[in-house]
Amino acid sequence: MAVAGCAYTDPLLRAGLWRPNDANTANLRAMVAVPADLAVAAPSDGGSGQQAAAALDRLRHDRARPLPDSAIAKVGPTSSSPPPPGTDSN
Repeated sequence: MAVAGCAYTDPLLRAGLWRPNDANTANLRAMVAVPADLAVAAPSDGGSGQQAAAALDRLRHDRARPLPDSAIAKVGPTSSSPPPPGTDSN
């Protein structure tokens, strides 16, 4: 049994609202380096999956390793910050 008025309240049927248009598929196709890889995956250059499996095992058992120190920049709290632009510091 169809109820009259449902088309008015259904967000996918009401005029002027979002409609599914395959935007995700189009964006993925625009970003992927080799579009044929979307149909048939390319083989990996390295790794047998054992390293990834070991990492997941450590994560699941709360033994995750810390990320290595990149030494690019040290991030930490500061004692003061500069005044916002456009304000007088005096």
